[in-house]
Amino acid sequence: MHYFYHMKSKKKRKKKSIFRKLLILFEIMVLFPLVLLFITNQIITNSTKNHLYDSIELLPENRVGLVLGTSPRIRDGRPNPYFNNRMEAAAKLYHQDKVKYLIVSGDNRTRYYNEPEYMRQALMELGVPASVIFQDHAGIRTYESVMRAREVFGQTDITIISQRFHNQRAVYIARQKGMDAVAFNAADVHQDMNDRTRIREWFAKSRVFYDLFFMRESVYANESVSIGE
Repeated sequence: MHYFYHMKSKKKRKKKSIFRKLLILFEIMVLFPLVLLFITNQIITNSTKNHLYDSIELLPENRVGLVLGTSPRIRDGRPNPYFNNRMEAAAKLYHQDKVKYLIVSGDNRTRYYNEPEYMRQALMELGVPASVIFQDHAGIRTYESVMRAREVFGQTDITIISQRFHNQRAVYIARQKGMDAVAFNAADVHQDMNDRTRIREWFAKSRVFYDLFFMRESVYANESVSIGE
């Protein structure tokens, strides 16, 4: 009788041990990525806060501004306020002599979709001369936009123009790559449109560290664009 009781108790302890191990494994699988997301986002947010500006008056002058691309329209066909606010911000910087030239960098993977051209047209409608606008058609991601500004367009001192959450990531990349980058924060959009974008941005900020360690810079070596004189 004592033997059977002992064996039954031993099986229970074994089941509890397996359950505890599975619980710890589950916690690691769920909590570790969340902790990693939080840490990487905090690193980028805290290290860039002194390089982001909401005031045009306080913004340092730079010869070139980098306007980060997005679609001019949202999925239901309405105008995209992220796009419009970035173009208005970039035009203001030009008209107030905070930048002399603008690189418009975005996605142009097909002939039917051309973010740099959409940006150029929008800026010209806001009074920015075509002669000061340079298009980067290979700015498919923020990392490429920043790296091409340095490697292809030859810029090491630059003003990045986008919304604050996006500027944080872009400025972090730029400064990690030796660029003296600041950013001007375009107006944000209504909170209803922000939720999905902000969630996606958490993951995008974490991916920055992968890009910084593993992306090759040699892919830009055969391109060169001179800006201005």
